[in-house]
Amino acid sequence: MATQAKRIIEDAVVRKDAKVGDKLLDKAFALAFKGLVYAQIWEDPVVDMEGLAIQPDSRVMCIASGSCNALSYLTAGPQSVTAVDLNHAHVALGRLKIAAIKHLPNYERFHRFFAHADHKENAAVYATMIAPHLDRVSRAYWEQRDIRGRRRISYFTRGIYRKGLLGNFIGLAHVFAKLYKIDLSKVLEAQTLEEQREVFERELAPVFEKKFIRWLTDQPASLFGLGIPPAQFEHLAGDERMAEVLRRRLEKLACDFAVKDNYFAWQAFGRGYSREADAPLPPYLQRGNWEAMKERIDRLEVTRANMVDWIGGREEASMDRFVLLDAQDWMNNAQLDDLWAKITRASRPGARVLFRTAAEPSLLPGRLNDAILSKWRYLDETSADLTRRDRSSIYGGVHVYELA
Repeated sequence: MATQAKRIIEDAVVRKDAKVGDKLLDKAFALAFKGLVYAQIWEDPVVDMEGLAIQPDSRVMCIASGSCNALSYLTAGPQSVTAVDLNHAHVALGRLKIAAIKHLPNYERFHRFFAHADHKENAAVYATMIAPHLDRVSRAYWEQRDIRGRRRISYFTRGIYRKGLLGNFIGLAHVFAKLYKIDLSKVLEAQTLEEQREVFERELAPVFEKKFIRWLTDQPASLFGLGIPPAQFEHLAGDERMAEVLRRRLEKLACDFAVKDNYFAWQAFGRGYSREADAPLPPYLQRGNWEAMKERIDRLEVTRANMVDWIGGREEASMDRFVLLDAQDWMNNAQLDDLWAKITRASRPGARVLFRTAAEPSLLPGRLNDAILSKWRYLDETSADLTRRDRSSIYGGVHVYELA
């Protein structure tokens, strides 16, 4: 199973026409990517739902990642959501959340398990209330041991948001910050946007001028922890030093949105969600959405599959909404043509596709076959507005296309 998982991810990530050195980097990323990468997805579901304009009859397909967004889309009341992912850890996480929503007795128990995710009692909660309802493969994943010899389900007794590739990356960033005598949590103590900017300018911005940091961030492997493969690294950097790009993205995260409303800032600067009663949380974790989640959870399916193959297997004109995350940044022109040909065939009139890019512009013009692209209308004003309001702040652009 592990060998198969690595092969599936390598097929998606390793560039066939790359030089030997670049292929080795791609293979290294594929190896890092086969385990848990995102305990929390890093795309803002609120702007997603606005861009998608989900209707009661909408059939939504998305990439699972941490499944936060797939679950959150249920609050918009679609007919169905299918979350696909190549990563078996992400599929196991999504199915764990589904089983928990179905079988935990109340919101408080669910909140302690997935928002706090560090209570010792969660081990017993899993064993008695969740595990009996998991499929065999997902249960095996959580009950097997990681490289440190700990059962993976113990992540929910020790803080799962500090685990995985991204969690470890953020933890390492906090270590470097301490070496430079920077307290990242000060951002979270700010009471106004003005105070947040003062903290950023005083504490965070100077670190990007350090020679070691500038050298380190110029290495493609340094951003594996953000889930950024070498091919996407080039798009993200463009003609600039990577340190400059990262400084701007961090500035948006730290300064453009009030921390009391931005759970992405809490994950980045606090390594978990706020413990306050009015803490910002993904929609699926909010108390006000608990009943809707319970009522609609059967509309969500999480499955392990190649996204392109899954879309290609749909009936003609059977889907309405597609969320591709940043997967296209990894693709060459032929792969883009194949993907969008399948999307176009599977789409009903008025279908929408939402995706993100490392760079600001949409990557489709000049790359996607004009015969395919001409069938889609780019919602430029909507896309610009969503990009501006995306609280995760990692990506250069959020883009929405509608079937003309």
